[in-house]
Amino acid sequence: MNIEELEAAVARLPPSDLARFSQWFEEFMAEHWDSKIESDILSGRLDAAGKRADEAFSAGRCTPL
Repeated sequence: MNIEELEAAVARLPPSDLARFSQWFEEFMAEHWDSKIESDILSGRLDAAGKRADEAFSAGRCTPL
């Protein structure tokens, strides 16, 4: 199945199935994002960004939430 076929199939879903699919897809994407972030952390790809954030915090250049 290609993307166009998938899009057409999703567009034909009745509202209740579309809601169920949407919820599943959001959870699927969240898990994918979590896996990607974990991989980036473990590989050290975020070390420099973390260091810059720590330095900005220490220097008082952060705004409280």
